[in-house]
Amino acid sequence: MPKITVLPHPDVCPEGAVISDAPEGTSICRILLDNHIEIEHACELSCACTTCHVVIKEGFNSMEEASDDEEDLLDKAWGLTPVSRLSCQALVADKDLVVEIPKYTINHAKENH
Repeated sequence: MPKITVLPHPDVCPEGAVISDAPEGTSICRILLDNHIEIEHACELSCACTTCHVVIKEGFNSMEEASDDEEDLLDKAWGLTPVSRLSCQALVADKDLVVEIPKYTINHAKENH
């Protein structure tokens, strides 16, 4: 199984994390949540917001391309980069990933999940 390395984030994952058994075909968001990394996900993983925006520092090309709906939402994300994805839509493939959770989201109120 591929490995996901999560870079340190001051609020969500201060020490960073390595998830060594990321199941292929599962969204990055689901894997992070299942491993106690409380990334925001205001729309409950339905591709309706941008709170789960991540930057894929390594392994971006191993994943399927973003859908048109995801691309439209990403245009609204804070800190958008060419390797940005909505973690609820980005499915792990067969390569290791390095993921950065941006410092800010456009969410005005943090959800209590």
